[in-house]
Amino acid sequence: MNAGVVIVIAVALVFDYTNGFHDAANSIATVVSTRVLSPRLAVIWAAAFNFIAFAVFGTEVAKAIAGDVVEPGILTVGVIFAGLVGAIGWNLLTFVLGLPTSSSHALVGGMAGAAVARGDWNDLIAPGLHKIGMFNILSPLIGMALGVIISSSISWLFHRVRNVERLNRGFRFGQLVSAAAFSLGHGGNDAQKTMGIIYALLLSAGTVKAGAEIPLWVVLSAHTAIGLGTLSGGWRIVKTMGSKITRLQPVGGFAAETAAAVTLFFTSAKGIPVSTTHTINGAIVGVGTSRRMSAVRWAVAGQVVWAWILTIPGAFAIAWVCEWIVTVLA
Repeated sequence: MNAGVVIVIAVALVFDYTNGFHDAANSIATVVSTRVLSPRLAVIWAAAFNFIAFAVFGTEVAKAIAGDVVEPGILTVGVIFAGLVGAIGWNLLTFVLGLPTSSSHALVGGMAGAAVARGDWNDLIAPGLHKIGMFNILSPLIGMALGVIISSSISWLFHRVRNVERLNRGFRFGQLVSAAAFSLGHGGNDAQKTMGIIYALLLSAGTVKAGAEIPLWVVLSAHTAIGLGTLSGGWRIVKTMGSKITRLQPVGGFAAETAAAVTLFFTSAKGIPVSTTHTINGAIVGVGTSRRMSAVRWAVAGQVVWAWILTIPGAFAIAWVCEWIVTVLA
């Protein structure tokens, strides 16, 4: 394995780490905002399940990222490096701004931008991008729908309970379970995206043969990196998701996390890379609207949607410029 490949693997794991701290809010915002866990315990809880996810899910999402976004022939070490720089750059920019954007969108946009800069638009795999794009739109809508259904079902089942505080205390333990389930789904879907990039890199370098299984060291390193990233927090985004979109109590937190976890378990099992950020955002909005439409701060939700829309072109542009610089200097 040459030095260039090792360096790009390191950059991929840095992306995975930024994914962890950028998307830490996905796993812990609700459980922190409802005061079920302290911030420190919450990140430890989430990071542990991010890592454990390697034993629960396969590698279908990783294979989709490796083969369904860009034609394998264009994926040189330089292209993959530029794509990762685009994704990392966008993650860092939106982290500073406190915007819960999608690392998945950033990665897809970065890889696409680098590939187009090296070749042309024909190097993008349209069916794969269509599938990924469709489910990145559907996943927050599914999360929203499930959030409404689960929250409304809980309200119907416990409508005779007049003591709301007592009900919320009862759901504190339930939220520990739902937060763990969401962290499993987050680790299972998002860590695999980095696995897919490293796998594509190893294929292009001839280190592994086409059709071979993803090496265990790649699986473990990806889950370790995202777990460590989650441990480092991401408090700016936690505040946006945990309190600015809608106020949550343990009952609502349980409903939102469960809705998002079910969505991620399904998409991970089907090998579909989706945005964990927008899945949980959709679920939170669904829980808010199940109470009343005014419970959702639609101006904040609108900012999140705009960040969602701009992520792919933003990461695309950064990666395109990086690949152009790499080509000029090469």
